[in-house]
Amino acid sequence: MNVTLVIPCYNEEVNIQKGVLDRVGNYTKDHEEIKEVIIVDDGSSDSSTNIIKDKYLPLFTKFKLVENSHQGKALAVMTGIEKARYPFVMFSDIDLATPLEESEKILNGLRGGSDVVIGSRAQKRQGAPFTRKLQSMGFTFVRNTIIGLHGIQDTQCGFKGFKKEVAEKIIAKQLVFAKNHQVTGSSVSAAFDLEFLFLARKLGYTIQEVPVLWRHAESKNVSLIKDSLETLKDVFAIRLNDLQGKYT
Repeated sequence: MNVTLVIPCYNEEVNIQKGVLDRVGNYTKDHEEIKEVIIVDDGSSDSSTNIIKDKYLPLFTKFKLVENSHQGKALAVMTGIEKARYPFVMFSDIDLATPLEESEKILNGLRGGSDVVIGSRAQKRQGAPFTRKLQSMGFTFVRNTIIGLHGIQDTQCGFKGFKKEVAEKIIAKQLVFAKNHQVTGSSVSAAFDLEFLFLARKLGYTIQEVPVLWRHAESKNVSLIKDSLETLKDVFAIRLNDLQGKYT
C-alpha cells in the first residue's frame, strides 16, 4: 500500500511548538507505506506556515505544505485528498488526540478492502469536559433523526482513511462543502464528515469503523455554540439536498 497522510492546519503555532509535527515526522519518516505527509494550511494568520517552511520541510523529506486561503478544516482536508499522489489517503487532526500509532488499524481496514475506514472513540471520550460529551450526545440524536446515519457510532473522530478514488467521487457530489466555501474565524463544522459518510453510504461504498485510542486535547479552534449552530444548519441542508434529489 502507498499512502498519503493529510494534516489540516489553522493557526497551530502552539501545537507545533509542543512538538506535534516532530512526532508526525519521526513516525512517518521510516514508515514503508506512508509515502508523503501533506500539511494543508488553512490560511493561518500566526507563524504556523513560517515554522513549517523553515524547520519542518527541510527536516522531514516526506513533508509537503499546501497553502489555502481560509476556507475551514473541511476544505483543507478536501485539498489534501485532491493533492495526494498515492491511492490511499488518511487524515489526522494536528493535535494528535488519536496517536499516529493507531493508523495501523485504519490501514488494516483498507488492506481488507474497505472503501472508507473511520476511527471510533465509541463514546469513550477520555478527558473531554461534560459540555463536549453532552454536545456529542445531542449531535448523535440529531444526525440519526435527520439524515439517518444509524449504525455508525462516531462520525466525527478526526482520524479516517479511504481509497483516494472513492474519496474523490464522494467529494465531487458534496454540496454543503463545495470548493470556494468561505468562512470567518475557525471552522470545524461536523457536517463535512456527515455529508461525506452520508454520500459514501448512498453510493454503496463500504464503511468500516475501528476503535481507536483518543484523549481530549483542548482546542481554541472549537467553539461549542458557534460550531453547534453551524453544524445544525448544515445537517438540515444535507437533508434538503437529498429530498430535492440533488445527490443523484
